[in-house]
Amino acid sequence: MKDIRRLALVLTLIAATAGLVLSLVEQVTRAPIAEQRRQETLRALSAVLPAFDNQPDADTLTLVVGSDRKGKPIERTFYRGRLAGELSGVAFAVTAPDGYSGDIVVMVGADPQGTVTGMAILRHAETPGLGDKIEDDWFRAQFPGKNLDNADWRVKKDGGGFDEITGATISPRAVVGAMRQGLEFFRAQKTQILSAPAEGGSP
Repeated sequence: MKDIRRLALVLTLIAATAGLVLSLVEQVTRAPIAEQRRQETLRALSAVLPAFDNQPDADTLTLVVGSDRKGKPIERTFYRGRLAGELSGVAFAVTAPDGYSGDIVVMVGADPQGTVTGMAILRHAETPGLGDKIEDDWFRAQFPGKNLDNADWRVKKDGGGFDEITGATISPRAVVGAMRQGLEFFRAQKTQILSAPAEGGSP
């Protein structure tokens, strides 16, 4: 009986120590991880937005764009770029759930009128050498200058205006569809997105 109690005490001490260590490690790494994610976001914003001299990640507005299968709200953050105090563009991430190998997350930049200024692939798991060509320059170069009025937001195989990838139509179809839906939401909520005060303070 004493041996069992001693063993239980030792195991309890080990578990408590491990929990403390994990907690300390999490506290130490939390800030560097958050800063790394911030830098990744800033790089994407720089790639898709027109010229800006503010901090778009500090001039944001988050809106509910729908709900998931469990009924929980899906939110989207809009990053606003400004140049000399004037709004130059807005960026937002859209998720295509119908990629060949899962979600494809795309950062979209647009001017205040809703014309695309750039796009960048943030995350995907598409097939190397096929679907991953959505990251190629030639594919991304199709989108700047396009909006809901001057382009048919489908791939050419479906009768639209965007080139697909030979042997991998699913991936570009998912990207184009997600961008179209993002632009449609932006158009519907444009007044609020462009004029609402930044979260946490004025821009």
